[in-house]
Amino acid sequence: MKIEGSYIVLRHVRFQAFHGVMPQEGIVGGDFDVDLRVGYPLERAMESDEVNDTLNYAALYALVKQEMKQPSKLLEHVAGRIVAAIDNTFPLVTSIDLTLTKLNPPMGADCEGAGVEVHWKR
Repeated sequence: MKIEGSYIVLRHVRFQAFHGVMPQEGIVGGDFDVDLRVGYPLERAMESDEVNDTLNYAALYALVKQEMKQPSKLLEHVAGRIVAAIDNTFPLVTSIDLTLTKLNPPMGADCEGAGVEVHWKR
């Protein structure tokens, strides 16, 4: 079997956080959605069935949660911190696809959300 790519994913993880440039966003906060796809060599875990041979998605979630707790004006800044933290914590990561969406943003539009996408590759 030849593996072309393998990934750990977190889909539609919801956070209540205090990111935004409007003063009320720093006071009442808002709801955010995170989608994360992290390239990681899974071949060893596919053979061993051992959590130590993979990127533990609970540890990945804990890292994202920690970064989401830190208020920022810009989602770009939050996304950059998340990508840097993943890169610094998990050296075997080969790529990161991150979508960070502010749900119901205060901009007067009827939309599900607005946000940023980042694709990082080693």
